[in-house]
Amino acid sequence: MTAADKNIYWQGSHVDRSKREDSHGHRSAVLWFTGFSGAGKSTLANAVEMRLHERAAHTFILDGDNIRHGLCSDLDFSDAGRKENIRRIGEVAKLFVDSGTLVLTAFISPFREDRDSVRRLLPDGDFIEVYCACALDVCELRDVKGLYKRARAGEIKDFTGIHSPYEVPENPEITVDTGAVPLSECVDQVLTYLINQDVISDKG
Repeated sequence: MTAADKNIYWQGSHVDRSKREDSHGHRSAVLWFTGFSGAGKSTLANAVEMRLHERAAHTFILDGDNIRHGLCSDLDFSDAGRKENIRRIGEVAKLFVDSGTLVLTAFISPFREDRDSVRRLLPDGDFIEVYCACALDVCELRDVKGLYKRARAGEIKDFTGIHSPYEVPENPEITVDTGAVPLSECVDQVLTYLINQDVISDKG
């Protein structure tokens, strides 16, 4: 901590997280969707959010591409750039949890240590890792954005699965087979977990 940092203090609020959760009628948490590009992270996160919205839950999605347009537009896709990207998202997600919101994040987040560092920011039970399990060859066949083709052609460097590794979660709270299971069933799986963990009510 520098001398300047010693003059920075955390400002508390009279309306705390528990009051916000009571007002919203559900717990807040981070749903962290991770997997290869093309695994269906954003698609599943959006579908889950829609189902939560139908239950009048307070939600917000932090999507990888959207964040790269603003908050993290200065970062590259090197290992260091990816690490800083996830660090920033973790801090933002933590603020959303304090606000009483169910925040859904859709990032490749390829490195296990970076995901675990976000988990450590939050109290137990607040970080829900959702592994979108989809084989690389299936993701590459989908190639929704044409990124794999460009990576194979050498137009994109440091691309996860081609030039850079993806470290599969060891103990995710939820594993969804987005490569084979219909979207509606994947959504049901996530919602069932949230109900069983008393994040949301079973009365939807």
